[in-house]
Amino acid sequence: MPQDIEMRLGTLEARVQQLTDAEEIKKLRFRYHECVNETKLAEIPDLFTDDGDLNFGYLGKAHGKAELKKFFDALPKLLSFVKQFIHNHVVEVHGQTGKGLSYLEAKSVSKGESYLVAARYDDEYEKVNGQWKFKKMHLTPYFTVPYNEGWAQEDRLKMGR
Repeated sequence: MPQDIEMRLGTLEARVQQLTDAEEIKKLRFRYHECVNETKLAEIPDLFTDDGDLNFGYLGKAHGKAELKKFFDALPKLLSFVKQFIHNHVVEVHGQTGKGLSYLEAKSVSKGESYLVAARYDDEYEKVNGQWKFKKMHLTPYFTVPYNEGWAQEDRLKMGR
């Protein structure tokens, strides 16, 4: 009987750790968007591993902390205003690594024009020195359209498929 309790306790501890890790990864994703929304862009590279990858499609790519810093330093020149809202963040944890996806809705201003944005994030995470970091962050845009035009045109709807 004591072995059964030890085995059950070990299983329970592993499950609690997995849930704790998933929650920490969700906080990492939230922290990223908090940095974007509050214009704390200089803090973002530290949310990535040293060899972290970012792929934002037409917006650009970066590998490693130096390129990430350069990418986020340039963001205010592209967007004078941006607020991002994340939906349906799903996380899978596998020991010291994980994967996740979430959906983005954003409102932004570029060159004086308001835009509506919808996209999907696909991430890979790694636990480094007890802290979760982005290993890879990939953004798949569904649409980025001027507010006054909207996204209802047929050609824009096909872009997201």
